[in-house]
Amino acid sequence: MPLFIQTLLQSSKLWLFCRCLMALLFLFSGFAKVINVEASFAEMQAVGLSPAWLFNYASALILLSGSYFILFNKAVWFGAGLLSVFLLLTIVIVHRFWEMSGMQAVISLYFALEHLAVIAGLIMAAMLSHSRKLLQQLETGVIA
Repeated sequence: MPLFIQTLLQSSKLWLFCRCLMALLFLFSGFAKVINVEASFAEMQAVGLSPAWLFNYASALILLSGSYFILFNKAVWFGAGLLSVFLLLTIVIVHRFWEMSGMQAVISLYFALEHLAVIAGLIMAAMLSHSRKLLQQLETGVIA
């Protein structure tokens, strides 16, 4: 691997940039649920979640909390886990491609696969966060 790539991959600035990009999707979704309440309630009702207000605000809390942990590099494993469970539940509740047919099933399958890819990215972020902390402890000689 070229040295500049190795240096880039170890960069704290790139680590921050990637956490920002990862959190961006969830932050926007969480804030949208708080700002555009009527549309969010309609979205919850469309998939049969009742009471809509409870599921809407619970979703917003999960999305914003998970983003916080990732964005600020605090318990990334917890934020990633929270968001991963949310995405899995979204597949089971909203993107039930196995109960659909035609183009609707295909689109829901693609959304489900996309969610699974994001879950893999969240798990990798948690793994990388853990590895970076271990490496930092080894470099400083402080093992916690």
